[in-house]
Amino acid sequence: MGVLRNMRIAAMTVGTLGGLSGVMYGLLTGQGKRARTLIGRPTKDPHLADGTYPGPGPNPLRFAVLGDSLAAGLGAEHASNLPGVLLARGLAEECGRPVQLKTYARVGANTRTFITQVDQAVADPPDVALVIIGGNDVTGKMRVRTSAALLGIEVARLRTAGAAVVVATCPDLGTIRPIPQPLRTVVRRWGRMLAKAQQRAVHRAGGVAVSVADLVSPEFHIRHSELFSPDRFHPNGAGYRHAANILLAPLCTAVRVT
Repeated sequence: MGVLRNMRIAAMTVGTLGGLSGVMYGLLTGQGKRARTLIGRPTKDPHLADGTYPGPGPNPLRFAVLGDSLAAGLGAEHASNLPGVLLARGLAEECGRPVQLKTYARVGANTRTFITQVDQAVADPPDVALVIIGGNDVTGKMRVRTSAALLGIEVARLRTAGAAVVVATCPDLGTIRPIPQPLRTVVRRWGRMLAKAQQRAVHRAGGVAVSVADLVSPEFHIRHSELFSPDRFHPNGAGYRHAANILLAPLCTAVRVT
């Protein structure tokens, strides 16, 4: 997600959540630095396994994945555990047709840089698109209203190009245990505010929003040691499988409705 580059800035957002004393601001800033040190930076790019996944029939379903490192699958041990691959295989089985996967997602993307991914996608429009974005907006300086509005614009562009769009809204960042308290509570509250705003913007743009914080993140709280990769920030293969199991049904529904 690239979120840790700007973890220190998360402290600045608390002012909008009720104000900060100088002591508290200093505490949160220090905790952000500590979290970055504990988690570290990605040392390699995610796997990439774009291509056609077999299913009956001659007419492939064109499936695009856009967003940040969670969409790209950073932390997955093997290409077979990438969210795009897991969902492409699931779509092929459930929809009864081959699925052609194209991944535009990039590590470190936020809703501003996400625009370039949409530029690429609408030039060769998919039938259905999955978007996972927002975590980097929480720890950058982007206001919730601005972030959600930009997302709505890009979802509308994808819809106008003919794609069904499913958006996995901002996850619960309170699951990231290397982020100490009280900073973890700050980013958790901010992320939930963003997720609600994303949901409204996506619905207005004609997309489908899936609440990751409500449907996916609780299992990460309970099974933390099982579902996170060694950086304790990104999911591992089991974590991506859990998320894919939740996201497959709304993707199938979006395909059938379109």
